[in-house]
Amino acid sequence: MASGWRSSAWIALALAIPLGIASATPVQAKVFMSRAEALAWAFPDADRIEDRRFVLTDEQVAAIEARAKSKLESRIVTIYVGLRGDAVLGYAVIDQHNVRTLPEAFLVVLSPEGQVRRLRVLAFHEPQEYKPSNRFLAQFEGREPNAPLRLHRDVHGIAGATLSSQAVAGGVRRVLALHEVLVRQPLLAHARP
Repeated sequence: MASGWRSSAWIALALAIPLGIASATPVQAKVFMSRAEALAWAFPDADRIEDRRFVLTDEQVAAIEARAKSKLESRIVTIYVGLRGDAVLGYAVIDQHNVRTLPEAFLVVLSPEGQVRRLRVLAFHEPQEYKPSNRFLAQFEGREPNAPLRLHRDVHGIAGATLSSQAVAGGVRRVLALHEVLVRQPLLAHARP
């Protein structure tokens, strides 16, 4: 009799899950800021923001991943450039990746030289208690392009949210590496006589 009850329970559960009836945790996905709002926040003094799209070569992927010590999610990259007249105010990248099983997107704003200026979480689909706080994100501000940004050494983690901490640290390292390979190195190459 007990095994018949278990079979019935499993069948009921199997039918309930696709319908969302058996969900013990409500969906907590949250979008905090649109891309347009994020770029306006990143470059409040800009008179225009240009987007530069790249399709990365195998060599660029290898250089970026080696420098960042983190895998790229895509070979297609967009770097936003804040401009006032002809002056570059800075660069921004929206890093999108999975934290555990669900996506997160955050904006990293860099100075023209590649120093981290600001970070902002744009969307977080994991449970909100694992969302990186503004205090955590502030640790990255002022970091130089070659900063290692190792969790528990260079950056304090989020208690109870190690995966979120690792995801942000890896994302910031990727953005710094993208700036180095796609912006800084080509500028230096053009400046050489």
